[in-house]
Amino acid sequence: MVSKYDRKRDKVFHLPVNACLAPICSMHGLAVTTVEGIGSTKTKLHPVQERIAEAHGSQCGFCTPGIVMSMYTLLRNTPKPAMKDMEVAFQGNLCRCTGYRPIIEGYRTFTEEWERAQSGAQLNNNACGMGDKCCKMQNNAVNKHNEVNGVNGASDPSDVLFNTSEFTPYDPSQEPIFPPELKLTDKYDDQYLTFKGKNIVWYRPTELSELLELKGVYPEAKLVVGNTEVGVEMKFKHMSYPVIIQPVRIQELAEITETQSGIRIGAAVTLDEVEAFLRDLIRRLPEHKTRIFQAMVEMLNWFAGKQIRSVGALGSNVMTGSPISDMIPILMAVKAGLELRSKATGTRRVVLDDKFFVGYRKSIVRPDEILLAIHVPFSKTDQYFQAYKQARRREDDIAIVNAAINVIFERKSNVIADISFGFGGMSFKTVTAPKTEKKLKGLPWNRETLEIAYSSLLEDLPLDPGAPGGMIQYRRSLTLSLFFKAFLAISQKLQSYVPDMKLDPRELSGIEGFHGKDLKSSQYFTVVPSTKEKTDSFQRPIVHMSAYKQACGEAVYCDDIPYQEGELYCAFVLSTKPHANILNVDPKEALAMEGVYSFISAEDMDEKRNWWGTVFHTEKVFYTDKVTAQGQIIGLIAAEDQNTAQRAARKVRVEYEELEPVIISIEDAIEHKWFFRNPLRVIKKGDVEKVLREASHVLEGECRMGGQEHFYLETQACLVVPKPEDGEMEIFSSTQNPTEVSKLVAEVLGVHQNKIITKVKRLGGGFGGKESKAAMIAAPLAVAARKLNRPLRCMLDRDEDIVMTGARHPFLMKYKVAFDDSGKILGCDADIYNNCGYAEDLSFSVLERAMTHFENAYKMPVVKVTGYPCKTNVASNTAFRGFGGPQGMYLAECMVQHIADYLGKDPVEVSYVNLYKEGDKTHYNQRLINCTIDKCWKECIESSDYYNRRKEVDQFNRENRYKKRGLNILPTKYGIAFTAPFLNQAGALVLVYTDGSVLLSHGGVEMGQGLYTKMIQVASKALEIPVEKIHTSETATDKVPNTSPTAASSGSDLNGMAVLEACNTIKERLKPYKEANPNGTWESWVQKAYFDRISLAASGFHGIRDIGHNWETGGGEYVQLLHVRRGLQRGGDRHPNW
Repeated sequence: MVSKYDRKRDKVFHLPVNACLAPICSMHGLAVTTVEGIGSTKTKLHPVQERIAEAHGSQCGFCTPGIVMSMYTLLRNTPKPAMKDMEVAFQGNLCRCTGYRPIIEGYRTFTEEWERAQSGAQLNNNACGMGDKCCKMQNNAVNKHNEVNGVNGASDPSDVLFNTSEFTPYDPSQEPIFPPELKLTDKYDDQYLTFKGKNIVWYRPTELSELLELKGVYPEAKLVVGNTEVGVEMKFKHMSYPVIIQPVRIQELAEITETQSGIRIGAAVTLDEVEAFLRDLIRRLPEHKTRIFQAMVEMLNWFAGKQIRSVGALGSNVMTGSPISDMIPILMAVKAGLELRSKATGTRRVVLDDKFFVGYRKSIVRPDEILLAIHVPFSKTDQYFQAYKQARRREDDIAIVNAAINVIFERKSNVIADISFGFGGMSFKTVTAPKTEKKLKGLPWNRETLEIAYSSLLEDLPLDPGAPGGMIQYRRSLTLSLFFKAFLAISQKLQSYVPDMKLDPRELSGIEGFHGKDLKSSQYFTVVPSTKEKTDSFQRPIVHMSAYKQACGEAVYCDDIPYQEGELYCAFVLSTKPHANILNVDPKEALAMEGVYSFISAEDMDEKRNWWGTVFHTEKVFYTDKVTAQGQIIGLIAAEDQNTAQRAARKVRVEYEELEPVIISIEDAIEHKWFFRNPLRVIKKGDVEKVLREASHVLEGECRMGGQEHFYLETQACLVVPKPEDGEMEIFSSTQNPTEVSKLVAEVLGVHQNKIITKVKRLGGGFGGKESKAAMIAAPLAVAARKLNRPLRCMLDRDEDIVMTGARHPFLMKYKVAFDDSGKILGCDADIYNNCGYAEDLSFSVLERAMTHFENAYKMPVVKVTGYPCKTNVASNTAFRGFGGPQGMYLAECMVQHIADYLGKDPVEVSYVNLYKEGDKTHYNQRLINCTIDKCWKECIESSDYYNRRKEVDQFNRENRYKKRGLNILPTKYGIAFTAPFLNQAGALVLVYTDGSVLLSHGGVEMGQGLYTKMIQVASKALEIPVEKIHTSETATDKVPNTSPTAASSGSDLNGMAVLEACNTIKERLKPYKEANPNGTWESWVQKAYFDRISLAASGFHGIRDIGHNWETGGGEYVQLLHVRRGLQRGGDRHPNW
């Protein structure tokens, strides 16, 4: 949070900012508050920190400090915010773990809606004044017996996920005051500043004349207000700007005023300030004068996030000239006036029209000119204005296409007197539609004119087949779609004096915007009986063991580990070609840079040890003669800091000879027959050809599921510390698989695995992406650390992580399915292809899981499913949540939907007739025991009131042509285990100290799923001691060897049983002392055992001997865990949140 004092208004403003985009220079004279500054576990937590932790809103915790500070900033500005304020405050925050539900549940307690609800409850003897809308009825937990249990008001804490009565009240009067020294003097406002660095000079003038002087001397200088564009260009596009000028303190640029004809917006006025000013005008002025302003305010809601709008300026947006700008189409459609000024030529005024931009991000503004202000007119009585943005998601995203339509009618008629457009995303610049504008003038606003506009817009807005951004047909259709929305909206407004403009009621939904409804949430969990021992934490919703530290910014992640003596930073030299021979690698220019220590490549290691891989050793630590994808590691630079290392890495010259073909897609691989195996495997049951030949109905189709970036908020990180003796090395890695990191590094270095110790304290998210890919970072760092004999660190930037580490596998699935008149499936022949990338990694296992899940929860008596792993020139794809299961299940649902459409049935009906039954065998010959899918299905139908909801949905869809609702129930069947049997094992180590405290170690990795917390709950229950006595420090290969990756939905089961065995061993050793002194304490029994020389350390181990299926024998029996939406068959909860 950045706080500034506005001397004119005598008011302090608190701004949420992105720290990564806020240069230190721009903080001069401002007060900066970080998450560490508002509260601490060592002193006292702020209510914002406390509530997110106790509401279970911090899981991996990497995003938590940012979310805490967004909420804190909101409260500093608005001590009693509305729910909508909170939603807006979080527009720029991402959370990859929680789904936001527990964050909202915890923070809604700060809102005025919450306060009103609680006040109503007290006035009505705790009967909430919100009635059926009470948060207890909608936003809280529901137990498995369908009893509503408020997270807020239940008397028994065991009935709630968290108890709001225990929250520390928020008192805004207790917040720190703005630093008086920044208020007492105006020197911070008026001071002309110059900051000089090695490669850059930063100026902050405070007078317009000073700015014009600087721009005259440095015409190529960049003017920066919020650094939201230049900062990104410098970081990710590696642009260099030797001179930067920040004009935020210049009065003429920082003011927004109302004029006789409209408003004048200073070029440095932030978007938030523009929005606040416009909202005030909309409130004060007649509606017809503010129609343009209303569109601007609506668009600003979809413009980036709060952190950007609080510092970014409208003038900056115009001068950047992005062809997908959200605001420029609006300004162009109203022909906004721009006030330009330079020292040499003075002031000139131009119109922001189709002639303003002359190229990609180039305008008619001369190099020595600045944009002083933007003039936006009031709208007129017969003027209507609409603006739209189509993006991939609602908030904080760039546009695909945006449009603004400005129409002026003849007095009290529907005849178009004038019309103008602004379109973004349809060219290298924002464009108008001149031919359409000319054709529509003088025509009536009706359906015939609409058709004329369609034809003309297609002519005005062509897109070349190879236009940047792709999606050519979609973008062209969007221009028509958005104009049609404007047509409907304006037609509705004309109805009052043009009777012919009456719309079909079914069309009205095409006018409505996409505004979210009130946030609601619920959770089903097991209520712990009040008679249960308070010390027994099992199944209780205790707070995540690291939540308070995470909320205070004190939790240590890999890159937070303090600097090691002699440490260097590493940056990778990556391939930039997808398929090429490497002709030459020249690091001379990089090595000549100050602060660069070494370039490490394959020349620094034994050629035979340059090969590695999770299953197959087909990948290289450093690529030498040939690269087969972008992002492969050619070498690395070791330097004194991250910035130097990354700049040096970009200066390593790599000469390529490009090769053909370049295989990108599955279709490319099929065409060129690029498969790692052809096929990988065939699962066959019965004579599928016979069934397809004889069935009364056969359908054929295909479906696709694309890839997905893991986007763990903590990117891959590693710190390698070489030890002085015996080739030992300590590795701190953000990995889900510490044993594999140790194993592969040991192989690469040619040492025994017992000399390579890997440690993990916590991950900032994993989702499968850190199961195998962490080793590709650790191995080259280990080679470099051995060569230089110095600690080495690396944390990938987001763009590096994406290009290097792979993602979810894209799938292509083709099928032929036979079925009868009821929709019952008789047989299926399916071909499943996955895009593996350049190496096998875990792709074979991912494909096999898709093949064993392709029938989902449906019995298919006759099956042939064939898997093809495709080799392509993209990053090697890897494990991702579901591990092929979702792709296989998606195929089943596509077939069910196809059958339902063909037969004219509800897909739910087709699903039900095909569900597995008790004792059925899967297509891979695994018998289903305790198969409760039918029971779960019926419970879900009943509890969701499916059939009444179906009627409501059908009625809504009949009444609304352009907005539709959908309703479905889907089963899932998922195998809980590694398909490789040897991985279904885990170990644990329990150490009991003489004061009664317990140090618990196990092979699982904490990555937000609460594994450490759950394992402590297991130990607490087994040892019958409070959780406060148990601590887990880290996961390390010198505590528990040969760990399996924390994956396959098995981490809790495997490690929990190992922890239980170790605890039971300790408990058995203490049993004689407990029996001898039944009234004693845990501490007394422990001390007595110690004095009797009884070991207070125990290891535990658990291995699953039979997972119910064997690829070699093709059979087995095992209990499958089946769930349908809200119906779930599983074991008891260890913790209701994870």
